[in-house]
Amino acid sequence: MALGTDKETTTMKCIRVPSPRRRRSALVLLAAAATLLLSGCKGGDLVSYELPEKSAPYTFETETNGVKTVWRYSSAKATKDDTSTLSPCIGELVGSDQAACRPEPLIFLRYDFGLALDNTVRAGEAHEVTVVGYYQERLSDLPEVTSLKAETTFDGGSTWRPAPSKATGENTFTTTIRNPRRDQAPAGVGLRIRATDSQGNTVTQTIPVAYTLR
Repeated sequence: MALGTDKETTTMKCIRVPSPRRRRSALVLLAAAATLLLSGCKGGDLVSYELPEKSAPYTFETETNGVKTVWRYSSAKATKDDTSTLSPCIGELVGSDQAACRPEPLIFLRYDFGLALDNTVRAGEAHEVTVVGYYQERLSDLPEVTSLKAETTFDGGSTWRPAPSKATGENTFTTTIRNPRRDQAPAGVGLRIRATDSQGNTVTQTIPVAYTLR
């Protein structure tokens, strides 16, 4: 099993293992996980582990600069390598472990906020945000992101309200946010996205300030 980093949104920095049962004998990490070291994680934060043979549900959480991401997914012990030649297992690179490895089926999110040159959005108007779901590169067929729900907050997360969203392409969705007056969201507009794929895996990402208003 291996975990990588979301280079597009930089929401994944250090790994926090949610359950002691996941801390079994070490397997291997993908080479992509080495980027976590470059982002400031300590060596102890990089964890590799062997999963039981029977598939089970897991939860994985990260938080960086206030952006919180929670993945819920099902996984089991890898029986064969499922990685690309561009992202080999670390064990293959250093010769320390030849066990089978693969990325976990984590849904990552990439955003196009449609910002102006000053990184703001016009207040009092409807505004579209495009969200694309994607996965770490692997050889087998990937799941498909089948649904996306969006919520917005104008008061720093005290209250959330649904925002309509629709599929506009493969793993691609557009959500429409009705921006309030600038004085009604002085700190900016927050966004919470929950995406689900064809295998039942989910990701919930909360961005306290997605953009500010002008």
